[in-house]
Amino acid sequence: MPSFDIVSEIDMHEVTNAVDQAKRELGNRWDFKNVEADIELDDKGITISAEQEFQLEQLLDMLRMAFAKRNIDARALAEDGDSKSGKLVKQHLLLKQGIETDMAKKIVKMIKDQKMKVQASIQGDKVRVTGKKRDDLQEAIAMLREAELDIPLQFNNFRD
Repeated sequence: MPSFDIVSEIDMHEVTNAVDQAKRELGNRWDFKNVEADIELDDKGITISAEQEFQLEQLLDMLRMAFAKRNIDARALAEDGDSKSGKLVKQHLLLKQGIETDMAKKIVKMIKDQKMKVQASIQGDKVRVTGKKRDDLQEAIAMLREAELDIPLQFNNFRD
């Protein structure tokens, strides 16, 4: 019976490259000369810091552009919160991986509401979709790509 998995994953090597690219751009920008600003990657996410709020927004735009150049969906970034320490404004961005239970339930419900000839089941942080025909599975993939979900989805482990 054909099946595939719906996952939400990020290639951490590409994230590292995107952060490095944004740091290089930060060093080349004339509006950031003599300004204390930085982009740091750690285990939990990305921290951006600058002296002013508008500079923080520019850093976030630079990071999103670097993500786009590396084919990483910007929806994988979730803002964790701002903090002000001394003369720096910091913002921590979480990297979202895996499908949370609420989102998985929403995806399963969307598939069932379309009355497709497939079954969806939640398996940990992914959703497995099975059906009798490959065409039905491709129809489910097309429907999910058109849906406006706030997480990036990938479709892998396609089996015939």
